[in-house]
Amino acid sequence: MAGLIAAYEDLLRAVAGMVAIPGPDADDTARAQFRRALGVPDTPDAYRIAVNHPRLAVDPDVNRRLHEAAFTPAQAQLVYDLAVERVMPVIEALGESQRAEADLAALVEHFGGADRWAEISRQLSAWGKAHLPEDVYIALASTREGVLALFRMMAEGEPDLVGGGAGAAGPGGSGEEDLKALMRDPRYWKHRDPAVVRRVADGFRRLYPGGA
Repeated sequence: MAGLIAAYEDLLRAVAGMVAIPGPDADDTARAQFRRALGVPDTPDAYRIAVNHPRLAVDPDVNRRLHEAAFTPAQAQLVYDLAVERVMPVIEALGESQRAEADLAALVEHFGGADRWAEISRQLSAWGKAHLPEDVYIALASTREGVLALFRMMAEGEPDLVGGGAGAAGPGGSGEEDLKALMRDPRYWKHRDPAVVRRVADGFRRLYPGGA
């Protein structure tokens, strides 16, 4: 009997410490008390979000909507984490696809039509794989500027870049080794950072004038 009474008293204490779920007629005070009990901050700007992606930032409007929906800090962080994990790869893939289509159309026009481009691309592929390091060839073949530089190199034979020598740097300091390093940089081949892409293109134009 004593055990039953003790259990009943424990239950009463537990119930007293619980926060009731606000009903449809609950006032703002009751709703605010319930949200605090869940761990929801008082304002949207109280979320402390860590965003682990260079192209994604904390969005105040998104935070406002998360706060209105009573998201806890952990739940709000999960939304951003899922965006990095699931959404950004899809967006980047679409961007890469659109860039590839635009580059391909520009190359077809540059070389005088689909038939001419088909023959040129076959020659470039065979020459590049035979004369360039694999990573350099892949980086060059992935952009319009790189393909045009590759075409110029093939037309002129085997410049110092093929042999790995230290070519003359242009006004911006982008010699052969600089260009190789830039092409391996994820900002170039993955994120397509405009400033890095422009540096690579300018470097090739200085090393191989007339290729673009």
